[in-house]
Amino acid sequence: MDLTETPDIGPDKTLLLVDDDEAFVRRLARAMEKRGFEVEMADGVSSGRASAMRRPPAFAVVDLRLGDGNGLDVVEAIREKRADARIVVLTGYGAIATAVAAVKIGATDYLSKPADANQITAALLTGGEDLPPPPENPMSADRVRWEHIQRIYEQCDRNVSETARRLSMHRRTLQRILAKRSPR
Repeated sequence: MDLTETPDIGPDKTLLLVDDDEAFVRRLARAMEKRGFEVEMADGVSSGRASAMRRPPAFAVVDLRLGDGNGLDVVEAIREKRADARIVVLTGYGAIATAVAAVKIGATDYLSKPADANQITAALLTGGEDLPPPPENPMSADRVRWEHIQRIYEQCDRNVSETARRLSMHRRTLQRILAKRSPR
């Protein structure tokens, strides 16, 4: 879906964006407004729930990990007030278990960061039985593996031994992987 195309949003164009990354949410809000949505922003679970209670949106994009809790609490609040809302959960920590939990609670779709406005719009407007088109430039399997290793390494405060233990990998093997440049 190009920015030049005007998507068929429907009569209710309300969109709630809940993310604690201020720069990201502002960029996304501008992009979604250009696509015709009426955007409201929230920076955490409490403000997201308050917005959902005050004015239940037709569409929502909710980050999974927020500074004051779990974004799934916001998804539940939206579902309580508006069963027909289309909700996309975003996360930088994609895992099958969290995707399943998000969908069970009522999310329409689940996207891993980084996701751009075109991907988010497609996920919001795609019918439940239709699958969105595959990404133009998906990450290679090597790149996905490298990103996962880097994330665990950072979560372990850059401790090679602890990271290797958690990944069930030999320490020297991990050191070689970390010394290489990222795959494309």
